[in-house]
Amino acid sequence: MARYKRVLIKLSGQAVAGAQSSGFSAAALDHLAREVLAARELGVEVGIVIGGGNVFRGRSADDWGIDRVEADNIGMLGTVINAILLRGRLTALSEYDIRVMTAFPITSIAEPFIRLRATHHLEKGKIVILAGGIGQPFVTTDYPSVQRAAEIDAEAILVAKHGADGVFDSDPNVNPDARRFRTISYDEVLSRGLRVMDQAAFILARDEKLPLHVFDIDATGTIAALCNGEEHGTLIAANVETVYAD
Repeated sequence: MARYKRVLIKLSGQAVAGAQSSGFSAAALDHLAREVLAARELGVEVGIVIGGGNVFRGRSADDWGIDRVEADNIGMLGTVINAILLRGRLTALSEYDIRVMTAFPITSIAEPFIRLRATHHLEKGKIVILAGGIGQPFVTTDYPSVQRAAEIDAEAILVAKHGADGVFDSDPNVNPDARRFRTISYDEVLSRGLRVMDQAAFILARDEKLPLHVFDIDATGTIAALCNGEEHGTLIAANVETVYAD
């Protein structure tokens, strides 16, 4: 039996771009879809929040000479593009009913996010992709992932990272001796000033007691393995000791 009945998977836009810095990769999209389906095959109810950084990042507003609010609006639309792409690939690979729900109305291509409708879809075995953030500027995809997880009563958030297999005590790209945590508490992450997600999102996860599994999305089979009770990457939770990976 799977460890969790319902999870939320937080995917970045970079995961859709693959090895590229932006844009789209058919191979990366196929990999994401197969990873999601492997978890669903275990009987786990799956919600997904996907970013849009491969399309446009709000913090690029100054580079383009546009207002930050407009830039964030473009970024939110980028998450919808990625959600529809993912829906298309999941539909092509499976018989599951895949629903895209957005924080703002685009009724010709997606449903508006209504919490009870989203949970009903999940209970019926549908995969639900939640796009558009929370429909407001100045918010990264981190915060919507935690907020939506709390709203749909997910038991854990699977935080997919691109090229990083968990949380480290220093930047592994700078320090070759950086050590990965196997488990660490919310408070220890905060006291060490470790960067897992934006602080407001992380504090909300702590307050809602939502376990965070931080893992490398490029690896194969990790999402299903985490749902099945295996330990990969880093687990962040309330009552765990700080333990380094071997």
